[in-house]
Amino acid sequence: MFTPKYPPTDTAPTVPTASSTVPATTTPAPVTPVPVSNRPTIQLTPGSTLALVGGGTAVILIVGTVLVSMLLAVAVTGVSVAICAVVLRSLLNDSRKGR
Repeated sequence: MFTPKYPPTDTAPTVPTASSTVPATTTPAPVTPVPVSNRPTIQLTPGSTLALVGGGTAVILIVGTVLVSMLLAVAVTGVSVAICAVVLRSLLNDSRKGR
C-alpha cells in the first residue's frame, strides 16, 4: 500500500541525441554586434555628489542609532532581570530562616 509504484523501464521516452538532430555540415551563425544602449549616462555634479554623501551619512547614522538603542534596551532588561533575581533570592532566603 505504501510502496512506490514505478513504471516499467522499457516505457521511458527516448531523448534524441544532438548528433542526430544537427547536421554535421552546418556553419555557425554570424555574430552581430550588440547595439549601444540609448539610455543616458548618469553624470554626477558636485551638488548631486554632496547630496549622495549626505544621504548615505544620514542612513548610516539612523541605522546606527537604532542598533545602539536596541542594544541598550537589551542591556537594561538584563540588568533589571538580574536585580529582580537578587531581590527574590534575598526574600526567599529570609523566609527560610524565619526572619
